[in-house]
Amino acid sequence: MRRQVRLTQEGFDRLQGTLDQEYRRFEEASSILQELIGSSDDYDDSGLEDAKREKARIEQRIDNLEDQLSRAVIIEKHKMDSVELSAVVTLQETLSKEAFSVQIVAPLEAGVLEGDIPKVSDESPLGKAVMGRKAGEHVKVTINDKTTEYVLMSIE
Repeated sequence: MRRQVRLTQEGFDRLQGTLDQEYRRFEEASSILQELIGSSDDYDDSGLEDAKREKARIEQRIDNLEDQLSRAVIIEKHKMDSVELSAVVTLQETLSKEAFSVQIVAPLEAGVLEGDIPKVSDESPLGKAVMGRKAGEHVKVTINDKTTEYVLMSIE
């Protein structure tokens, strides 16, 4: 059975936009390749080979995006008592008292910055530490042998 890809609506829309862009790139690459095939001579076909490789890379990217979108399940937003995918959590470091917010998302959406809130994978050390937790709980996150303790201030 194929594994579902859980996405926020924003992540799904962004992925669809990327696929649309790749379709346009594919059309351009196909057009360039046709021109090169028509004007290619036997002595210099390095440009032709480069164009073929680029078209193949775009085809592979399109296949990957289509596969991800076909397996996508949109995460519904709802009031959360504990941290789930799509939750925006505010954490405060216990020592420095510095606070920050992140949105917990699937790995496919992680690393994207939309607005002021970074997206963090539920499979990252921070994501794993907060998943299923409730506001007010303390969580410890270990990255490269350094452990930091946070208080989960809020869940949206």
